[in-house]
Amino acid sequence: MNQLKELLHKINLFSYFEIRVLLLIVLIVFITAVISSTITFLKVKSDFGREIKKAREDALKRSRAVIGGQTGEQIAPFLPSFPCNPADCKFIGKPIDFIAFSGASTQERINEIVFIEVKSGTSALTRRERDIKECIKDGKVKYVEYRIPDFES
Repeated sequence: MNQLKELLHKINLFSYFEIRVLLLIVLIVFITAVISSTITFLKVKSDFGREIKKAREDALKRSRAVIGGQTGEQIAPFLPSFPCNPADCKFIGKPIDFIAFSGASTQERINEIVFIEVKSGTSALTRRERDIKECIKDGKVKYVEYRIPDFES
């Protein structure tokens, strides 16, 4: 009987030991998972923060470029190398920046009509601006006189 009790006691101790080891292993796995997910979360958060910072810097850079370009468009007629008399220029903005009627400001005859697109830095013509340039080069420009219908009759 004593031997049986000892055997049962050993089995119980062994089972108790196994449960403790198993619980310890589960605890270690849980702590490892928590630490791993925390590290991953912090890395993702850090990467996201860097991406937001980059996007903000890019937006600010583009905004400055647009404002600089718009300012340049407005002062361009007063710069020394501008191709026409500023008084002959009419600002359009879109799809072309200026149309100049050379000679209009001096009460002389208009001897030339110039389409002017102002660019700054390394900016290139848009597809629409290239289309306009090609139409002008190909002579696809015309003058239309439109009369408003008389609605009194």
